[in-house]
Amino acid sequence: MSDMTDKSAAPEKKDFIRKIMDEDLEAGRVKTIVTRFPPEPNGMLHIGHSKAIVIDFGTAEERGGYTYLRFDDTNPTTEDTMYVESIQRDVHWLGFDWGDRLRFASDYFDQLYEWAEVLIRDGKAYVDSLNEAEIREHRGTVKQAGERSRYADRSIEENLDLFRRMKAGEFPDGSHTLRARIDMANPNMKMRDPLIYRIRHAHHHRTGDKWCIYPMYDYAHPLSDAIEGITHSLCTLEFENNREVYDWFVENVPCNARPRQYEFARLNISYTVMSKRKLLELIEAGIVDGWDDPRMPTLSAYRRRGYTPTAIRAFVNSIGVSKANSIVDKMQLENAQREELNYTAPRRMAVLEPLKVVLTNYPEGEEEHLEAVNNPERPEDGVRNVPFSRELYIEREDFMEDPPKKFFRLAPGREVRLRYAYFITCEEVVKDANGTITELRCTYDPATRGGDAPDGRKVKATLHWVSAGHAVEAEVRLYDHLFAHPNPLSVKEGEDWKQNLNPTSLVTLKQCKLEPALMEVDQGYRCQFERKGYFYVDQDSKPGALVFNRIVTLRDTWAKIEKQLKHQGKL
Repeated sequence: MSDMTDKSAAPEKKDFIRKIMDEDLEAGRVKTIVTRFPPEPNGMLHIGHSKAIVIDFGTAEERGGYTYLRFDDTNPTTEDTMYVESIQRDVHWLGFDWGDRLRFASDYFDQLYEWAEVLIRDGKAYVDSLNEAEIREHRGTVKQAGERSRYADRSIEENLDLFRRMKAGEFPDGSHTLRARIDMANPNMKMRDPLIYRIRHAHHHRTGDKWCIYPMYDYAHPLSDAIEGITHSLCTLEFENNREVYDWFVENVPCNARPRQYEFARLNISYTVMSKRKLLELIEAGIVDGWDDPRMPTLSAYRRRGYTPTAIRAFVNSIGVSKANSIVDKMQLENAQREELNYTAPRRMAVLEPLKVVLTNYPEGEEEHLEAVNNPERPEDGVRNVPFSRELYIEREDFMEDPPKKFFRLAPGREVRLRYAYFITCEEVVKDANGTITELRCTYDPATRGGDAPDGRKVKATLHWVSAGHAVEAEVRLYDHLFAHPNPLSVKEGEDWKQNLNPTSLVTLKQCKLEPALMEVDQGYRCQFERKGYFYVDQDSKPGALVFNRIVTLRDTWAKIEKQLKHQGKL
């Protein structure tokens, strides 16, 4: 995109996070901006994570700072190295790099354990033997103070002994926890003696069986930030209530750094579900074909569908950074991709549902090559030669035997223009025994080569086409919104949220006819099929067996659908 403004770069308007960072640098409170992106390796990253990635890496990079990629691997029962590898791949794909700053919370397990003992010796932590249900009951409610556990008064010596025995594996899962002694009457329920460690006899993907106790997020996260010297710990608004406990742990262990947490609104997109649990439900039910199914909202799925990282970054920067939650229209993301591909993607002709046309007055056995523009947005991309012959394919939807009043494409006795070629007129319709139209017999006007009539007559439609004798066959997958409702989880009590799935989220078309310029394209190639949208060569594609994915349509068709749903009272 060297010849157009790179909208994937930093936004021109400075948001509150960038203002805070600049003020901290100017005041000398920090010398270098250090951020971190801390995903859990328990699933693939989704489009919502792209905002956090762009903010975490982008804000530091803009100011000469750097970012840690740190995996929050504190729950061994849900984590997998497959997710670790996929997350690294996704972050790199978006255009960011962590250099030598790849870390795991498990790198700090020994230090975190030592600090937990410090809290016990200082009388600020205790081993609790309440079960999970009792802990929940003792926590109280928003309006009612909690009740401290009957085990909270154990001596420092007893707490140390029990904690060390927890570490040694003497107790079963759920029998004990380590908790901070803070304030069970605190209006912030996160401060009501939060859990620090729980027993979990499970094999860890990095530490193996060394540990059977694992730190909780609210404990491991701020202290990992402190160890790494993070200056600005950026997270989404749902962690706003965690900030108080974040600060408490940093202030009550002997760490040298004092990171600060700042919250911004997460990315919510219409027609999209971003719960890992629900996405996994779709996979396990066979509704989608894995995490990278191009209908999924994961970054790996967007990559496979054909989206570009620059379009996603441009989208994230366009929506800005604020502290107010909202739902972003999915069309904004699609428009960001359209805008880029409109400039970068070459144009090609492809007939997805072919109907044969025979030009009865075109000489048999002859062919010619016509000039077609590669990209009208980039004249420097030049032209290509497209073969033309007696037998062609047009889209079946471009012909109607008995057309309505406002149908201007081909019909019996009607004249239309073939793009880059000639005017043709339909003279005869050929059908099979079932009444299905199999062929159109037409005539062409040789005086209209290039698409203009010397006598000045006009036509109301221009159709794309492919020469039958030169056509390349391909499979084309028409991907669309996975859900037909802008808020997929909006269902009545007792109803299944999956009822909002879009039944036409994938339409697979076989034996599509493509112009021969597409014969030699490789996986990863993008182009515009004229009048049909932007397409990408899928990883399933092989020489002689091309597979194209539709990335986005040429224009937004869902705004009209939403309008209809609102009119019907379904929104």
